[in-house]
Amino acid sequence: MPEVAIVLFLSIVAPIWLFLHYSAKNKNSKGLTNEDEQMLSEIWGSTRKMEERIHTLERILDNSTPDWRRQ
Repeated sequence: MPEVAIVLFLSIVAPIWLFLHYSAKNKNSKGLTNEDEQMLSEIWGSTRKMEERIHTLERILDNSTPDWRRQ
């Protein structure tokens, strides 16, 4: 009789429990948290600033040393 209970548990209860557990876990982790969104926003802002600085430096170098790209 205990074997029947173990088989029922392993064939019916355990798969349902695992499915519900991992589907709830997956649902919670689908979106970005507010901290993640804030961090991405800060990284994006820093990237834009660095890009502007690089363009400025390239313009300065183009004016002062036109052949700097070939060196």
